Amino acid sequence: MAQNIAAAVSETAISKQIPNTIAFANGKGGVGKTSLSANCGGLAAAGGWRVLILDLDPQGNLARDLGYDVADGQDLLNALITGTEPPLLKDVRPGLDVVPGGPTLADIQGLMFSRANRSHGDDDGEPETLGDLLFRSLSGIASDYDLILFDTPPGDVMILDAVLACCQGVVIPTRADEGSLDGLTRIAKRFKRARRVNPDLRLAGVVLFGIGSRSSRLEDAVRDSVYEIIGESAPVFDTYIRYLETAGFDLRRHGILAHELETQAAAAQKGRLKALRAGTKPEEDFLARNATGLAEDYEKLTMEIIGKLTEINQEAEAVS
Repeated sequence: MAQNIAAAVSETAISKQIPNTIAFANGKGGVGKTSLSANCGGLAAAGGWRVLILDLDPQGNLARDLGYDVADGQDLLNALITGTEPPLLKDVRPGLDVVPGGPTLADIQGLMFSRANRSHGDDDGEPETLGDLLFRSLSGIASDYDLILFDTPPGDVMILDAVLACCQGVVIPTRADEGSLDGLTRIAKRFKRARRVNPDLRLAGVVLFGIGSRSSRLEDAVRDSVYEIIGESAPVFDTYIRYLETAGFDLRRHGILAHELETQAAAAQKGRLKALRAGTKPEEDFLARNATGLAEDYEKLTMEIIGKLTEINQEAEAVS
């Protein structure tokens, strides 16, 4: 697959779209973008794919989900501004590399503005956009990966527009509240705007995140709202990510993924039973007693997203 990506990068250089790239985006924070990036990327890597996740959020919360040291984002900022290869944390999980974000990324808008002013009048063409620089930064390493995921910030329009200018598909997570749906409306507008420079950009689908397992009526209401906002052509993934507060706390406290928590929570349960039989105090490492359902949600959703990406690739090949 890596060879196919390399060929596709060359073929699409004019449109500056990097194949096999998915952005998780919404105009509101706290809707699951980072959790989806980490868990879907981790599961794809566990399945044998070579995966890269770029944390483009100044909050840098991907570090908490994957358990690596928090970065300041300066190395990534330098790479974006210069269009050079981004800094890589290799094998955060087997087969999974990460480009860490951090608070310094918040400076990018001012730096790009300054850069544009300095270059004004020096060149015959327009100054490079951040999307141009992001494309150039990733083009040299894209052939190393089967799947590249972007974790985008909710409020930095410049970074979001740069990602949408060169990625292939967008996954929009949303919760069942008005604020999240307002954020979905904002990202829908950015999506339409991005297609002016990236006409082949596709909406891979909308994910319902943090939905109660017995909230079928609420789920239907959210789906109706999504269709009303984006249109009948907007796909909503069949799989939703259930609300499981204790598991969510455990995941970030330990820097592990849902399928890893499933295994570790089961082992911890056996340890508790063994301690009780021995008359000793059991260790309470995890609040969640069982994360099987949540792990299954992420597994099913990852399969749906990969299936949708395959469909997008097939359609692109048919057109070409």
